[in-house]
Order: sequence, then structure tokens, then C-alpha cells
Amino acid sequence: MRWQSQTLDADDGALPGLDRAGFVRTVQTPEFDGITFHEVLCKSALNKMPEGANLPFHWTINPMRGCSHACRYCFARGTHEYLELDAGRDFDSQIVVKTNIAAVLRKELGRRSWHQEPVALGTNTDPYQRAEGRYRLMPGIIRALTDSGTPFSILTKGTLLRRDLPLLTLAARQIRVSVAVSIAILDIDLHRSLETGTPSPTARLDMVRALADAGFDVNVMVAPVIPYLTDSKAHLDELFGEIAAAGAASAIAFPMHLRGSTRGWFLGWLAEAHPALLRRYRQLYGRGAYVTPEYSTWLRERTRPLLQQHGLTREQPPQPQAPPQRPHPTDEQLSLFA
Repeated sequence: MRWQSQTLDADDGALPGLDRAGFVRTVQTPEFDGITFHEVLCKSALNKMPEGANLPFHWTINPMRGCSHACRYCFARGTHEYLELDAGRDFDSQIVVKTNIAAVLRKELGRRSWHQEPVALGTNTDPYQRAEGRYRLMPGIIRALTDSGTPFSILTKGTLLRRDLPLLTLAARQIRVSVAVSIAILDIDLHRSLETGTPSPTARLDMVRALADAGFDVNVMVAPVIPYLTDSKAHLDELFGEIAAAGAASAIAFPMHLRGSTRGWFLGWLAEAHPALLRRYRQLYGRGAYVTPEYSTWLRERTRPLLQQHGLTREQPPQPQAPPQRPHPTDEQLSLFA
């Protein structure tokens, strides 16, 4: 693979492509059976969002690329193809780790040109996936953001965040810190089939409770809602009820997108697990990445009263829009809402 021959004096450490990163070594350990870590030295930590993204942040941080959560529906899968790795099992098991990201971030945040704009983590791959337990990148990132006076947000499915709860609590006394947890499925069998590497829904609800007890206004992303599998009124009502009981301040829900290589990876699973749904999915998604406008409207009308009933309403984020075509791969973060 082309990145294996890279040198440490490359001119840029930003993703995509390790052809502009400092490759250090490849690591496999018994504690992470089936996972290979590719350690790199990056020269850039902050990623600028594209103009017109219409999101409450303009900067993001990606400590890693690839994700052992192995969610079948993950929209970031296609980014692995820029490394000449596949968007399926390679994305789940070949994890690129920017081992020096905290030091690089601190340097970038210290520049006179930096104006403490909000920074988001978890908009692409999860910063609290299992690899964080080995590399411990987040404490340094949190300290660098806090010391520079930069507000930040974290979105995660990883209960490893609880390790850093004391540090996040201290940070929140100095700057604005927002924490969101992703919980889309309650059914344990469906969870194990679709999100094989993630903590259980119960463990994530416990994390919501711990964050709320620590004083955070926790938002829960009920995303993606998977058509015909998790969009029933009974499932959503039960899920919203559990989220409210855990102490979340708000929740939002929106349907699954099947962009690029994610489409084939998910539909391959669907053909094995729920073949009767394939025809309905072809009708619902057509040849694109997004559900029909009719389904989006139907889902909003279904979730709105349930969210109100459980006291989980807040101002909704911008609705997903099809992304513009770009001529070449870039290091732009894929937004959760894109």
C-alpha cells in the first residue's frame, strides 16, 4: 500500500491519504484481536469544514481514521478507500492513529490567527472507540482545547468517555463543553448485528446518566433511524422513554443515509439479515444516499410528538442535504448531518 513508504518529512499531515503523513509503524496486540493499528505523525490537527456546511462549528478534530465500532451504516466508510483500503472490514479493523495529535493541536491553538472558534470531535469516526484505551489521545486534546479557551463538543458511542469525565467537568468550568451520546437501537439482537463493536445500549444509557449527574446537558442522537427496523412508534417511544429516564436534556432523530460505499456494505447485510426489505429499500433510497422527502416528513411527524411527550425537544439542526460533488478527495470532515 502506498502509505507504507512514506517519510516523516512530508509537507502535511492532514487526511485523507497517508501519502501526506509521517508513517511510523504498524502494531497488532493480543488485547485488540483482529485489529491493526497504523501509527502516524501528523502535522495538522484542526480540519476546516467546507463553506456552506450550515453547522454550529467550523473546525473538527480526527484523532483516528477507521473505527472498530463496525457500524454497518457508518457514513465515513468511504474515506478508507483513499488509503487503498476497503470500506468494509478494513474500515472496521485497520485503524490509523495520529499519535502526536495533542502536541500538534496545542501548537495550532497557540497561533495568533486562532480565534477560539468552536471545535467538534466525533463528527467522522468516534474519538472514544476502543483504540483510545490504548493511545489515550483525548486527555491531551481536552487539555489543549481548555488551556487555549476553545469551546468544544464531543459526540460518541464509546463509554470510555467516562474515564475522562473528571477532566471534562473541570474543562466545563472554564469553557463551553457540549457532550452528545449516540443511541439508535434498543433491541439487543439488532444492536449486535448492526453495531458489533459498540458498547451496549444499556451501557450508553448509563453513560448519559453519569454525564447528567455531573451537570452536563446531554443531547442524545437517535441516529440513524433505520427504516422498517427502528422506526416503529413502539420502538421510538420506548427508546425516548429510556433516554429521558437517564436524564438527557434533549434528543434528535433523523433517518439513515447510505452514501457511497456505505450503501453496498449495509445492503449486503440487509440481504442476509432481512432480504424481504431489499425491494422496499430500493424504492425508498432509489439510486441515491437519502430517503425520499415523503419518508423524512413522515418520520419528523412521528418523532416530534414523542420527543415532546418525553420532554426531549430542542431546536432542531439543519436537515440533511445532498453534498456537492468534489473533484478530488480532501481532508474535510464528513458531518454527522451530511
